[in-house]
Amino acid sequence: MVADDASSDLEITFLVAILLGALEGFTEFLPVSSTGHLILAVDLLRLDLPPGRVFEVAIQSGAILAVLVLFFSRLRLVVSSTGRDPASWAFLRNILLTSIPAGVIGVALHETILSVLFDPRVVAVALVAGGVAMLVAERYQTKVRFREVEEISPGAALAIGGAQCLALIPGLSRSAATIIGGLLVGVERRTAAEFSFFAALPVLFGATAIQIGKNADELAFQDALELGLGTFTAFVFATVAIKFMLTVVARVGFVPFAFYRIFLGACLLLFVL
Repeated sequence: MVADDASSDLEITFLVAILLGALEGFTEFLPVSSTGHLILAVDLLRLDLPPGRVFEVAIQSGAILAVLVLFFSRLRLVVSSTGRDPASWAFLRNILLTSIPAGVIGVALHETILSVLFDPRVVAVALVAGGVAMLVAERYQTKVRFREVEEISPGAALAIGGAQCLALIPGLSRSAATIIGGLLVGVERRTAAEFSFFAALPVLFGATAIQIGKNADELAFQDALELGLGTFTAFVFATVAIKFMLTVVARVGFVPFAFYRIFLGACLLLFVL
């Protein structure tokens, strides 16, 4: 009887890991805040996960893999020709410049962010604020100056990086912050979406490495299995989400995502307050 109960608990644990991986993967590259959705799911449902928020952060590696697979040819060309092709160098330069502000602040305030800001009330307010900001950015978008990632100027890339710092607040969304920053400096909509995918790579990789490194000693074998299941599921759903987002953006822009954020944030505020 005890063995049956243990087996049942294990199955439930792995099912939770798969479901949260799907949630993370599908929302990571949509401008709706994957971290916010995970915090809501974990805290409101009182789920028992590996310590130190390592699960919620580490399964983002599945989303990283999705970008690497879907854009493999483009990224390989950039890496292989950076030394001799100005366009490839500009692409890599822009990704690095955009990553610097959030990387510096994220490392400096990492523990504070985890202990203070990972709260459903913070997420709710950030969801609404981010949705309103997205509507404003769509309404008052600067005249398009950059139609390719390689065309973005160093100053514009750094400005987008500054906007991305706001995404350190759970619920604002790294993708949304990058896109809003892009729209305001004159990046074309689809290019802003693509740039948000590429700009995510250093940030997500760094956050995952830091979180796993700090909690590696506390992770049990079962925790590793949970992370593996969640990461694989996140990869599958992130692949679907990237294609979905590019289709929606090309047809109607970012307004549907903004209204979804405002609706979800308002409902959550009513619930938690």
